[in-house]
Amino acid sequence: MEEAKGVVKHLLLAKFKDDITPEKIEELIKGYANLVNLIPPMKAFHWGKDVSAENLHQGFTHVFESTFESTEGVAEYVAHPAHVEFANRFLSSTEKVVVIDYKPTS
Repeated sequence: MEEAKGVVKHLLLAKFKDDITPEKIEELIKGYANLVNLIPPMKAFHWGKDVSAENLHQGFTHVFESTFESTEGVAEYVAHPAHVEFANRFLSSTEKVVVIDYKPTS
């Protein structure tokens, strides 16, 4: 197996608080997606909802995937003022999150 050169995937699994409305979640997703336009090292963004029949999601309902060219790009993203401001709003709406950064292998 070969590790991808430089590319880093940033995954966030989220369980939103019970009182967060679908409209609020949609607003947060749009804000998350917009970060790709505001933070240069963020090259791509995808998201989805759990559709697994295995029921092993541990309450996590949404997954968010961002693509960066390097681990340095992820660090720049994390420190960027637009990310910091958005993360504060996003995290206040979640009960729990898991974040994993990895270099894809083929």
